[in-house]
Amino acid sequence: MQIIGLCRFSYPAIGGFQVGHDSVEDRMAYLWAHDRIEERFRLLETMALPCLRAQTDEDFDLLILVGDQFPKDHRDRLHDLTADLKQVQIIAEPPAPSRDTSKKLLNAARRDPSKPCLQFRHDDDDACAVDFIAKLRQAAKDTEALTRKNRTVAFDWNQGYVAEVGAEGIAASQTHRPFYVSALGMYIKGNSKATIHNFMHERIPQFMPCVTFSDQDMFVRTHNGFNDSRQKKVKDWPVEPLTADQVQLFRDRFAVDIDDVRRVFSAP
Repeated sequence: MQIIGLCRFSYPAIGGFQVGHDSVEDRMAYLWAHDRIEERFRLLETMALPCLRAQTDEDFDLLILVGDQFPKDHRDRLHDLTADLKQVQIIAEPPAPSRDTSKKLLNAARRDPSKPCLQFRHDDDDACAVDFIAKLRQAAKDTEALTRKNRTVAFDWNQGYVAEVGAEGIAASQTHRPFYVSALGMYIKGNSKATIHNFMHERIPQFMPCVTFSDQDMFVRTHNGFNDSRQKKVKDWPVEPLTADQVQLFRDRFAVDIDDVRRVFSAP
């Protein structure tokens, strides 16, 4: 079964942001400002991409959506960072409503729309477990009686970490968060144009059957200076430097290496 993921990398969507802007030009200026885009690239390099390289099941497609006016030096850097990932396709689109664009791309990526597929979202500053794709595929197999009867079914893994990363390394705390983006997948029946971007991730249980797994740690969500969801007043999340055991867990479960984090974030 085809598995398709979508990552929006500083795409200047019309609407869809909690940070408001008066024009598309203002939004592009904000998204691509030096400090912000530099942080996003460093998070992409150390958090979002290593876990994809390390997937135990390599049979998936990942679309990375950027703006069609994304500066050439940024586009070249993105191509360099993903050059060794055969699953990645970088797609440049003009500014448009984010959900409409995402739905269009996901449906276009289906090799045979008459057959079912699995879809996931991948944030550019987060990590999923290295067996996420394998678990997603197995979950669909294990629930065939459910998927036969429904147009869409969600699969959720709700254990993971909240983390802050920087030149000093990684500080984190374990969390339970249902229906979080980086450990959430969805089955879509053949001949259905539904996509995972038809739904706000935390509201998915309102629209379809959901199967939740609470066994292993499956995601790392980073808190950083430019989380769109954290630009409003939100409570602080306590984190502590990783223990030696957690350092190894981050390497084993998420392919996140604390030494790489320190090196990348220490660069000028």
